[in-house]
Amino acid sequence: MELRQLRYFVTVAEEANFTRAAARLHLAQPGLSAQIRQLERELGQQLLDRSGRTVTLTPVGAAVLPLARAALTATERITHTVDEFTGLLRGQVRVGMISEAATDEFDAAGVLAAFHRDHPQVGISLTEDTSDRMLAALGRGELDLAIIGDSGAELDPAVAAETVLDTAVVAAVAADDARFGPGLTLSELCRHQLIALPRGTGIRGVLERACAAAGLTPDIAFEAAAPPLLMRLAAYGLGVAVVPEPTETEAAAMGVRTLPLTPALRGRLILTWRTDRPLAPAAKVLLGQLRIALTAR
Repeated sequence: MELRQLRYFVTVAEEANFTRAAARLHLAQPGLSAQIRQLERELGQQLLDRSGRTVTLTPVGAAVLPLARAALTATERITHTVDEFTGLLRGQVRVGMISEAATDEFDAAGVLAAFHRDHPQVGISLTEDTSDRMLAALGRGELDLAIIGDSGAELDPAVAAETVLDTAVVAAVAADDARFGPGLTLSELCRHQLIALPRGTGIRGVLERACAAAGLTPDIAFEAAAPPLLMRLAAYGLGVAVVPEPTETEAAAMGVRTLPLTPALRGRLILTWRTDRPLAPAAKVLLGQLRIALTAR
């Protein structure tokens, strides 16, 4: 029995699907299936039931799963302990980051560059995705750290979070659009076609939660992954963009003016990590540097 076989078994159990598990492990599906069959032969018991549309655990598999997870965690702790004792930083740090994290207020890219200069033997794997998907990846152990938008939903108790940036969420309209006054209520906002970030992003979550609490349904006409593009679409009169508040210079450059919302909405950028399992030494050092950069603002 090999540790990699236990890792494969745990991943298939979590995904309930060999194809998704193989993609997550960056393996070919036939090879993954062969390794699981070999593990089952060595144990003399079937661990997975493959007869249905999804892969499920057999009673033996259900009993083995927590033990397999414990064995993998123990192995990680041994490696981390040795690395910390020798002061060695190596391996890979997996970071998730939304595009808004690369700002003048909090230059996450600059922190990553400084970390790489100090520790060139450590690889940095950078992922950009929606906040919800990166938070899920953090929970599955596929990311060590994630800088995400906070939707206002309650976080898993095992997730630690520190605020990186807190900003107003505003409406952006074409600079020459005379239909709008100096501000908008949430009810007035929902009477217009909206241009918003995709579902699963922090500010989209803030908007949807506020509308749901007020009994309103936003009409999302266009979606884009970056606030500057949302404002450009608004400048062409395609709708009202819901964005983190830009500076006056940024708004003017995009051809929009911004309107405060009532009630006021806030968007938060947060640095997150798991507290229910140990961070690798390299990830722990990078986390410390990000938190120093956070408090130095």
